[in-house]
Amino acid sequence: MMDSVLDDEHRYWQCGRFKLALAHPKIMGIVNLTPDSFSDGGCYCHSVGAALSHAEQLLKDGADILDIGGESTRPGSALVPVQQEWARIEPVLQELVTWDVPLTVDTRRTWVMQRVLEQGLTDGINDIQALEDEKAVALLAENSQIGVCLMHMQGQPQSMHLNPDYQDVVQEVGRYLQQRVAVCEQAGIERSRIIIDPGLGFGKTMQHNITLMQHFTEWQNQAGCPALIGISRKKTIGLLTHEDDPQQRVIGSVVAAIAAVARGATIVRVHDVRETRQGLLVWAEMGGKLI
Repeated sequence: MMDSVLDDEHRYWQCGRFKLALAHPKIMGIVNLTPDSFSDGGCYCHSVGAALSHAEQLLKDGADILDIGGESTRPGSALVPVQQEWARIEPVLQELVTWDVPLTVDTRRTWVMQRVLEQGLTDGINDIQALEDEKAVALLAENSQIGVCLMHMQGQPQSMHLNPDYQDVVQEVGRYLQQRVAVCEQAGIERSRIIIDPGLGFGKTMQHNITLMQHFTEWQNQAGCPALIGISRKKTIGLLTHEDDPQQRVIGSVVAAIAAVARGATIVRVHDVRETRQGLLVWAEMGGKLI
């Protein structure tokens, strides 16, 4: 396995109010405010109180970052109007921003990004489209401290699962992320604000996902930024473990998170924070390499 090109200078992520050291992996806890998320749809979207209680529990369980989303991007999901996405996340963010915890907003629409940034409700933007929406790059360039997560996705959520196809998934993902990092830097977004995500499950088969994990440093080195991995409870875990119910994929998801960190991931985005934290602690104490 290749050594990572990342040096000490790139072992932190400038994320809004926070400069997050990445010498040890960070756990990003998922706060889904959607009725149709593949894993926990409807559990936390029926009231602000339920969402905040869930966020509080994630922090108690050991989350370092909270990622808040108002649009499901599961395979086959329908497009949500931007006003509806904003209505779902705004009241929750208004409270969370007072908690002194790093917040990222999972959105791909410039309209939503602009409103979140105007009101100072986030420290980072986690975008499955890598800021490809019109004027998204320029908007983030104007907000000089906001963190950015650039993800690779083939196709769109509505149809990305139908027939994903690559000549060389490692090279294609690495090249795309490299290009998006370059676009951001040219616009004035400093590299210290950027992390990358290969988009496991987003327009990729189980074998594509496995190949990206096996050749982790190849695509990461190509882009030259710290990496986030989100594989928690996804279909690949279900196929490998023969579990149809996403909530029965916890153990497999923890193992996948540890495997990602062992290969160089600096942030893991998960539903099951307590279990992931335990797994990483035991792995490290028993001599496993963390980053």
